[in-house]
Amino acid sequence: MTMIAMRMRAFLQGDDVVVRALMFHDEDTGLVTSPYGDVIPAHYIQTVRCSHNDKLVMRCDWGIAIAKNPYIEFSFKGGKRGDRVTVSWLDNLGETQSGSTTVR
Repeated sequence: MTMIAMRMRAFLQGDDVVVRALMFHDEDTGLVTSPYGDVIPAHYIQTVRCSHNDKLVMRCDWGIAIAKNPYIEFSFKGGKRGDRVTVSWLDNLGETQSGSTTVR
């Protein structure tokens, strides 16, 4: 079974490129216990980066207070149809995922 890392869209809205991304990640805080009383270890996204044609346009540094399967939406100026937008994340265990799309 193939796991989808994220779903993304990027489109022009006036002069802005609007990016929407849904990232699939469990986002465990490390503050919750299992039904058996064991602490569920922390496992959460720490850094999210977005690049437009390989140029960084947005970076977020996150902590444990992010919901499971986080959704982000943001915009930036300077893009056009057909440009490449990439969103990637790094979690506290060193795992990474990324997704790319073209601006519509």
